Amino acid sequence: MNISCDVAVLGGGTGGYVAAIRAAQLGKQVVIIEADKLGGTCLHRGCIPSKSLLRSAEVYADIQGSESYGIETSGAKLVFSKVQNRKNAIVDQLHQGVQYLMRKNKIQVLKGKGRVIGPSIFSPKSGAVAVELADGEMETVVPTNLIIATGSRPRTLPGLEPDGRYILTSDDALVMDELPESILIVGGGVIGVEWASMLNDFGVRVTVVEAADQLLPAEDQDVARELQKLLAKRGVTIHTGGMVQTDTYQVQDGQVSIEMRKGEKNEILSASCMLVSVGRQANVENIGLENTDVRVEKGVIAVNKFLQTGESHIYAIGDVIGGLQLAHAASHEGIAAVNHLAGESFHKVPEHMIPRCVYTRPEVASVGWTEKEARRNGHEVKVGKFPFQAIGKALVYGSKEGFVKVVADAKTNDILGVQMIGAHVTDLISEAALAQVLDATPWEVGQMVHPHPTLAEVIGEAMLAVDGMSIGM
Repeated sequence: MNISCDVAVLGGGTGGYVAAIRAAQLGKQVVIIEADKLGGTCLHRGCIPSKSLLRSAEVYADIQGSESYGIETSGAKLVFSKVQNRKNAIVDQLHQGVQYLMRKNKIQVLKGKGRVIGPSIFSPKSGAVAVELADGEMETVVPTNLIIATGSRPRTLPGLEPDGRYILTSDDALVMDELPESILIVGGGVIGVEWASMLNDFGVRVTVVEAADQLLPAEDQDVARELQKLLAKRGVTIHTGGMVQTDTYQVQDGQVSIEMRKGEKNEILSASCMLVSVGRQANVENIGLENTDVRVEKGVIAVNKFLQTGESHIYAIGDVIGGLQLAHAASHEGIAAVNHLAGESFHKVPEHMIPRCVYTRPEVASVGWTEKEARRNGHEVKVGKFPFQAIGKALVYGSKEGFVKVVADAKTNDILGVQMIGAHVTDLISEAALAQVLDATPWEVGQMVHPHPTLAEVIGEAMLAVDGMSIGM
């Protein structure tokens, strides 16, 4: 059976279903093809479930420290099965919401494995998709335009293949029945440090090994240094500049062990299990790209500034094209791709101006260039920095750690980047992102009246600190 449509979307993750909705809003007939569940990694194996667990961990940590607020508690007990039940309920509710949006926008959903096929009697150009349904039947979707949004999966290390018991991916960790006594996390990027923070709050002994010389290698050095200090203060053991020797991995007496090379020394690390968190790999295999002129470069689909592949009627968005591999980036790309194919105004935000968030305790958030990146890009910079400990609401809230750092061009006064570490900075970063989009200067943001007492006051103070005019220090 053949299904003709204006737009077909291969992959029903965040980028895919947002693209489908936007196309439907523009009056397009849309088919979305998804092998698993609508919502993809973000909803089922990433953003939402992990943040649910992180929130439970944060609440548990707050209860443990409640005496500092003048509240005495006794008998508080972590029941991890209930933590998982709460996570699952949130995911289920949001999944139902996505399904409703498909019905509301009259988007046809095909559940099955899709492969792009070459030109045929049904379509004079490649871009049709053969879909194998769950019952074994085949459907062929023939669109005018195709959007590839097949996402990514956890990257693995040769010699440390996941088994779901001793070697885990982040997917495996999300469905743990019980917490381990200890864990070794290989990789100190975003996912690695989020799991380190969460499991530490849950009472697990955590060791992190990162090959780079700092945690969060893509982020500002000052922020990374502060995060490492605060995690270490909580009892997390952190090794930066360390490389695990995969050929030394072994399991003995229910414990994993592996040698870590750091400088000229080797050290044996052991734990109840190991979480391998070394990035994500684009899902470019087994989707029929060989039947097209779509190019794969360095493991991801190559696209132009309009998100078109080697064939102008085939677009690609989200994790499958590399870059930041963030759900909100994929959503933005999905809308931009649909606007372009529909002849609407096209606006794609430069990658460095997309906010980046890390949901550790305390949180980390950034937008634009770091100080190091700004200098590398030829800018003479001036920097403002303001600590949360000078903000009244931070003291009231009980989270005085961290700071906001603003990087600006010394000649033009343009904001080049903002980096934050502290309570709720993943919510605060949007003000900084808007300031960059509107090409505001630090002085202009600093002149905005920030309500008192709020955590947001720290942004105004940091902006004023760029020119030495902060009031609170």
